[in-house]
Amino acid sequence: MTVGIVGLVTPGCALWDRDNVQGQLEFNGIVEEARTVVPQMRADGAEVVIVSSHSGATSGSSYGDALPFPENASTQLAEDVPGIDAILVGHAHVEIPERFVTNKVTGKQVLLTEPLKWGMRVSVMNLELAKDQGHWIVASARSHLLDVKTAEADPDVVNAVQAGHDATIKYVNTVIGTSTAALSTATACWEDCAAIDAINFVQARTIKSELVGGPDAGLPVLSIAAAFSRAVDVSAGPLTIRDLAGLYIFDNTLLSIKVTGAQVKEYLEWSARYFKPVTGTAVAAADLTNAVTDTAPNGTPDYNYDVIYGLDAPLDYEIDVARPTGERIVGLGYGGQPLRMDQEFALAINNYRQSGGGNFPAVTTAPVLSNSQQEIRQRIIDYVVDTGSLDVSLFSQRNWRLVVNGQALTVTP
Repeated sequence: MTVGIVGLVTPGCALWDRDNVQGQLEFNGIVEEARTVVPQMRADGAEVVIVSSHSGATSGSSYGDALPFPENASTQLAEDVPGIDAILVGHAHVEIPERFVTNKVTGKQVLLTEPLKWGMRVSVMNLELAKDQGHWIVASARSHLLDVKTAEADPDVVNAVQAGHDATIKYVNTVIGTSTAALSTATACWEDCAAIDAINFVQARTIKSELVGGPDAGLPVLSIAAAFSRAVDVSAGPLTIRDLAGLYIFDNTLLSIKVTGAQVKEYLEWSARYFKPVTGTAVAAADLTNAVTDTAPNGTPDYNYDVIYGLDAPLDYEIDVARPTGERIVGLGYGGQPLRMDQEFALAINNYRQSGGGNFPAVTTAPVLSNSQQEIRQRIIDYVVDTGSLDVSLFSQRNWRLVVNGQALTVTP
C-alpha cells in the first residue's frame, strides 16, 4: 500500500514573512495548489492521501483582502478537492478531536482533526482500509486527541534532550531586573494597563534611538501594541526572562513607518471594530469584546485590538462603543491639543501588522523609516538588562478609555 502525504501552509506567510520570502518564494492558495498536487500524488500511485494543512478549519482571513487567497481554508480544501482522505489541521490553535466534511465532487466524508497548539495534544487518526478492485481505499475513518500531559516520558527522548532542557529552564528563570509594579493583561482589552504601556514604551524608545542622526529624527514617536493573552500576571519585584517572554510571546520584529494624524485616527477606528456595540454604562466583557466583522466572521481576536501610545507626548482618545464603527474615536488629542490631521509621526509597529496582519489601513504602504529586523521580545529583555528595571512611573499612561455616549463604561470580566 502507498500513502501520500501533502504539506500545505497558509498563504499569509507571503505577508507576515515578507522580508524573508519576497522575491524568493511564491505562495499559491491552499485549495488552488492542492488541485494540482493531490491528483499528481494519486497518479503517482498513492492509495491513501493525508494532508497536513497549516490553515484553520473555520473560514476567514486576518489580513482581509490583502491577498487573493484565504488564510484559513482547510474546510474548503476538504469540500473542493477530491482525493483527500484526511486532513491534519493547524494554525488556528483550537481542538478538533474529529470532524467530517463532505467533498462536493465525490460526496465522500473527509476527516479533519486539529491538536490545539504548542505540542499540547496529539491527533490520532484511525483509517480502516479495504480492497476495491485491487486497490486499497479508506472504508472508514475516526480520530481523537491525546493530552500529552497524560503520557509517560520516553527515557530515550529525555536523555537526548535533558541537557538542553535544563539549560533552557535555567536561562528563562534568570533574574535580569525588577518591576516596580505588577504587570497584568487581565483587563488590557478594555482598559489602559501598564503591561501594554511597557511594550509600547520600549518599542517607541527603540525607534527614537534608531532614527537619531537621520532625516526623520525630529518626528514625534508613537507605538502600537496589543494584548496577545489575557493571562500575563507578572508580580512586582524580580523580573525573569520568562516573565518578559510571557509578556511578548511572538517572534515579531520591530519597524517604524511614517504616518499622519489622519492615518492615526483611521487606524484607531479600525482597531475599535473589536468592540461590540453597547448602549448601557455597564457591560460584561463577553458582551463587549471580540466583535464579529466582515474580516473576522468568527470574532475579532484580542491580538487585533491595538492601542496607540505616545512617547514624546501623550496621545489621548476615547472609544465610544455606542457609536457606529468608523465613528467611535472621540477627543483625539496629542500633547494636550486636538490632533492635527496633517501632523506626521514615526510609528513603531511590528512586522506582522506592517505586512498586513489584521488588515489595518495605510500601514502596508506607509514609508518605512527603519527596519532593524530585531525581535521585539529581545528588545524588551535588552532594555531591562541595560536599565535594571521596568519602572512603571516612567511609562504608564492613562491615555485612552471606553465610553458610552460620553459616559465612562464599567466592564466586568
